[in-house]
Amino acid sequence: MQTKTVDVHEAQTHLVELLSLVAAGTEIILTEGSTPLARIVPIAGATPRVAGLHPGAIWTSEDFDDPLPEEFWTGMP
Repeated sequence: MQTKTVDVHEAQTHLVELLSLVAAGTEIILTEGSTPLARIVPIAGATPRVAGLHPGAIWTSEDFDDPLPEEFWTGMP
């Protein structure tokens, strides 16, 4: 992975270009003067979520949206 060092003030004006570099695999080190502050790296293994992979794994009770009992709000049984 390539690394590029960029001053924070320069990064503010070139953010879109820096993100393009990160998407292509370049690591960006943000500095303030000669002090490193942060690192921007590509997200490894980011894949889009797919609906329906685990049917039946999650359910919603029939009373999900019923009002909560008064005891819930007052803290008294």
